[in-house]
Amino acid sequence: QVQVVESGGGLVQTGGSLRLSCAASGSIFSIDVMGWYRQAPGKQRELVALITSGGRTNYSDSVKGRFTISRDNARNLAYLQMNSLKPEDTATYYCNTQVRYWREASVRGPNDYWGQGTQVTVSS
Repeated sequence: QVQVVESGGGLVQTGGSLRLSCAASGSIFSIDVMGWYRQAPGKQRELVALITSGGRTNYSDSVKGRFTISRDNARNLAYLQMNSLKPEDTATYYCNTQVRYWREASVRGPNDYWGQGTQVTVSS
């Protein structure tokens, strides 16, 4: 069993900053990719940024230059530093992890695990 928990959301003014954290725990062998997605009311969930275990990153065009994703492989943590926030960044942010896990003395996966989400609201 793997659990994913996000934290760090909140209310911020336009131009402000927030740092989101994602913690994965459980029977984890390794995490191939950790990513942040977001979903605004009435819209589909979209990719914000992802990072591989080797540190390669990918960002959506809408956040390039403003957001930075990072991770701590030893602690199964991921972060999203969000600067120069805009009202259009308002959404629920979800952490996604692609996990290889232990089960019955062997490594399985990778499987996708999602957190419950953390709300980010940017006021104009």
